[in-house]
Amino acid sequence: MKVLKFGGTSVGSAQRMKDVSKLITSDGEPKLVVLSAMSGTTNTLVEISDYLYKKNPEGANTVINQLEQKYLAHIDELYATDKWRERTEQFLKEEFAYLRSMTKTLFTSFEEKVILAQGEIISTNMVTNYLQEQGIKAVLLSALDMVRTDKNAEPDFNYIREKTLAQLAANPDYQIYITQGFICRNAYGEIDNLLRGGSDYTACLLGAAIEAEEIQIWTDIDGMHNNDPRIVEGTEPVRQLYFEEAAELAYFGAKILHPTCIQPAKFAGVPVRLLNTMDPSAPGTIINNRMHRGTIKAVAAKDNITCIGIQSSRMLLAHGFLRKVFEIFETYKTSIDMIATSEVGVSVTIDNTTNLRAIVDELKKYGTVTVDDRMCIVCVVGDLSTQNVGFETIATDALKQIPVRMISYGGSQHNISFVVAEADKKRTLQALQNTLFTYNDHIRRPS
Repeated sequence: MKVLKFGGTSVGSAQRMKDVSKLITSDGEPKLVVLSAMSGTTNTLVEISDYLYKKNPEGANTVINQLEQKYLAHIDELYATDKWRERTEQFLKEEFAYLRSMTKTLFTSFEEKVILAQGEIISTNMVTNYLQEQGIKAVLLSALDMVRTDKNAEPDFNYIREKTLAQLAANPDYQIYITQGFICRNAYGEIDNLLRGGSDYTACLLGAAIEAEEIQIWTDIDGMHNNDPRIVEGTEPVRQLYFEEAAELAYFGAKILHPTCIQPAKFAGVPVRLLNTMDPSAPGTIINNRMHRGTIKAVAAKDNITCIGIQSSRMLLAHGFLRKVFEIFETYKTSIDMIATSEVGVSVTIDNTTNLRAIVDELKKYGTVTVDDRMCIVCVVGDLSTQNVGFETIATDALKQIPVRMISYGGSQHNISFVVAEADKKRTLQALQNTLFTYNDHIRRPS
């Protein structure tokens, strides 16, 4: 069985829901399908919650009414029979009555998470109803019965596997199993959400749990590109990525995936395929445990980076210097992206500047501190193991006309990273595109 995930854009209208339904039923094979909320819905639910936090039930009810009308408007286009129109309309009225009931009670973060869960609950019910109207053997399985986090807010994988397999066993012989992405219960049984990666994370957790043949992430982009197509000319989709390569790209700026969401699939050995709902025939990108040697795969950039340098000749060769530096960042719960060290100093990058002033004040106890903001990390991802002599030279040579603040190489066999000013981002990415992928083409050609 395959696990397919469709994002909010893919179910963003009645026609899109029909298109997705056709896509998932075209081959007659059984599938577990994970759906996000209809595009724009989660933002609207956040707005409703904001009104309720501000003790403005009138504002919340106005937005609830607008959202209800938006959904009701889709019914005539989506369903062909009165039976299913009336059934879905009744469901929507009950859903929105439930949302309105939230405006009459004490509002806390618990109620907010309940409200945020309704987007996925609505979209999955609407699509399941449409499939059943079309005569498809489809059943809706609640993610709240299958997905749970532990006391550390991490997915409880043993629980997820046990409950998912039990739900499938209790509902045999269906062609399509529909469930919600993003939402779950926490260790205390309360409605919660997965945060990082949302519906993608759900799909990978469920795919790993059932040891799926493949996990498919359907978006509105033809796979992961070898550079940012919004600002770089001549990009192409990457047809295959090693799990570690995909994680590096996701962390350093490739927005199509969250860096943590593919970890369950990686550990279970289940391939993840990125596909385009708008062009289902496109091959997309396959992510698996196969490492293709001697190839640079892609470039990505992470914005809003701040560089912090600490220089201290009095700490020359002193043991404990780095520990003291790292403890400061740990104290203020600020993670470090990159690090470069020398005998008299250390430079690090961060993307969370909430506690920057306090961190700098603490660091000044140990040396002279400099701060450079409005920087970005540009990473080159591929096979950068030591056996591939010269790959790092090609990357650095591409940037010979661009000021580079930091370089990180050797921490991973799949990544070399450069810190440059955000003002130089576009020409940095274009220079790497022009150099690296021309070189790739060259080394692939037979002699």
